[in-house]
Amino acid sequence: MDEELLQEEDTQKDKYLTFTLGEELYGIDIRVVIEIIGILPITKVPEVPDYVRGIINLRGKIIPVIDMRLRFGREFRPYTDRTCVIVIEVKEVLLGLIIDGVSEVLSIPEGQTVVPPELKAASNRYIRNIGKLPDSKVVLLLDWEKLFDVEEEKMLSGMNEERGTEDGTV
Repeated sequence: MDEELLQEEDTQKDKYLTFTLGEELYGIDIRVVIEIIGILPITKVPEVPDYVRGIINLRGKIIPVIDMRLRFGREFRPYTDRTCVIVIEVKEVLLGLIIDGVSEVLSIPEGQTVVPPELKAASNRYIRNIGKLPDSKVVLLLDWEKLFDVEEEKMLSGMNEERGTEDGTV
C-alpha cells in the first residue's frame, strides 16, 4: 500500500460519524462514509422492503436509500430539515442511510468500547461495539458489514447500477 494512503487510513482509525435516531446516538466508521447530504427527491421502487424508501439521483449516480428507523424496526417519522442522508460505500455499493440528524465525528479508541451485552430479546446483529463517552453517555457503533444480508446486498447492488448517459443524466 502507498505510504500516504496508510497514513490517511491510520488517522481515520477509531473515528466515527455520529448521528441520532430518536434519542439514541449511533456511530458509523468514518472510513465508509462518502458524504452527508440533505434529503433529495426519492423515487419509490416497487417490490422492495419498506425500509428501502427508494432511489435518489445524486449527481448522475443512482443510489438506494434506506430509512434507518424502519431498518431497526422503529416507527416512521416524517422527514424534517434536520433529516440527512449519509452516503456510504459498502462492498463497492453506494447506499444512502436516512437518519434523524448528524451529530459530530468522534474519536473512540478501542479501549473505550465494549461488546454489546447478549440480550435474549434482541440479537444486536447491527451493533459492533458500544462506545463509552465521558459524560456517561454511550454511542452504538454500527457493524456496517452486517446491516444487510446477502440477498439484500444483491437487491441493493442491482439498484445501485449507474444507468445514465454520457453526460450523467438519467
